[in-house]
Amino acid sequence: MNISLILEMAADAAPDRTGLVCDGKRWTYGDLIAAARGAAVNIRTSGAEHVALLDESSEAGAIALFGAGLAGVPYCPLNYRLADADLAALLERITPSVIIGDVERVKRLCPDDRNVVLSRADFVAAAQAAAADAPTEGDEGEGIAIQLFTSGTTAAPKAAILRHSNLLSYILGTVEFGSADEEDAALVSVPPYHIAGISALLSSIYSLRRILLLPAFSPEAWLQLAEAEGATNAFVVPTMLSRIIEALDKSGNADLSRLRAVAYGGGKMPLEIIDKALTLFPTTGFTNAYGLTETSSTVALLGPDEHRAAHGSDDPKVRARLASVGIPLPTIELEIRDEDGKVLPTGERGEIYVRGDQVSGEYKERSALTADGWFPTRDAGWLDEDGYLFLAGRADDVIVRGGENMSPGEIEDVLATHAAIADSCAVAVPSVEWGEAVGIAVVVREGHAQPDIAELNDLIRGRLRSSRVPEKTLFVGELPYNEMGKLLRREVKKLFAA
Repeated sequence: MNISLILEMAADAAPDRTGLVCDGKRWTYGDLIAAARGAAVNIRTSGAEHVALLDESSEAGAIALFGAGLAGVPYCPLNYRLADADLAALLERITPSVIIGDVERVKRLCPDDRNVVLSRADFVAAAQAAAADAPTEGDEGEGIAIQLFTSGTTAAPKAAILRHSNLLSYILGTVEFGSADEEDAALVSVPPYHIAGISALLSSIYSLRRILLLPAFSPEAWLQLAEAEGATNAFVVPTMLSRIIEALDKSGNADLSRLRAVAYGGGKMPLEIIDKALTLFPTTGFTNAYGLTETSSTVALLGPDEHRAAHGSDDPKVRARLASVGIPLPTIELEIRDEDGKVLPTGERGEIYVRGDQVSGEYKERSALTADGWFPTRDAGWLDEDGYLFLAGRADDVIVRGGENMSPGEIEDVLATHAAIADSCAVAVPSVEWGEAVGIAVVVREGHAQPDIAELNDLIRGRLRSSRVPEKTLFVGELPYNEMGKLLRREVKKLFAA
């Protein structure tokens, strides 16, 4: 099967239902499938080997996603925020392509005309023009549906591959077809080049939910769109939710009475933020979704009932689950393993391994799967006695001090209990004596005095072991995050190196 089946089913069931709203323009499911079929004709004619998007979210991205699927060509949305040199290297790896978006920039970086480059408006217009004579059948293969470049650190970005079967396994296993009422609307504000943005499109269309695309996030624009369109569902990253709450505190006049469900993920959610959100939105169901590009999105969920139970509980064990990412999906196998691949018992930290039909674990360069189909996520974590998964950062972020492995997350969790600390990041710093030691970068909360370093050291020593006490402490105005709310530890390490 092909992911285009998702849109075809929606259009067959409700062709006149509004499927997508962006910048005030409304598209029915019938409009979208017709444009996708027209786009597929143009993609095949071009001879392109990829369809790339270099643009903000819009109807062009949705049409390109399904048009590429119908044409049997991988869809490859690109991070338009990349520096020219990094973007040029990625463009070279996918040439020849149909590239939609920033025409001037692409032609400047790739002046040899090996690609077909179209503006958003021109791509959509050409797709609509070709729709009248487009065949209703498309590619039936189960090849590559999506190619997403990972964010490279010391090496070039890897090209993560998601096949049609991976994505369909996730959608068919987690979403009920046609389950949304006609007034249900999902506000999508995550970037189109992230797996969360793609899975939001697929799951919303399969449920027949109206998609509200916000091209560029700001809390004011988010609140305005949510109120104007009566958003019932939304997906946000932690930094987005924090800014939305801050904007509500200042204005307090947005009508979000129809907001029934909010999912979040992409980075660590500060407990104070989700606590405040649960209080501010007493009738909204919150879901923490944990997943990766290589797993076709979500593999574990902390659901609305579990949020409310943890939020209102006096039991420390139940309360602690608010910091977890919940329980693995029924279709997912999940284990915690040590460095030698041995499965660890409950409560012990190690690397998270997952297996299931939605799990690709495949890159264009190689497969990362074990011989028996397990994917090592490179995320560290542990399971409690009831099967709740807790994250402990990236396995690569572990600080190794004199042979002792230390999780940055446990140090940051302790620092978060200090009233004067708004945010913190623990990283490995070079140590003559120990090889590596702990360095912490700390953001002081507005209105509070900067705490003494000795005070912070005593706090960490009192809660953890003395080996966790940092050798170096930096006070910074803010910590570096990407647009998905992930803390960029490599950038923090540069601060210490400087």
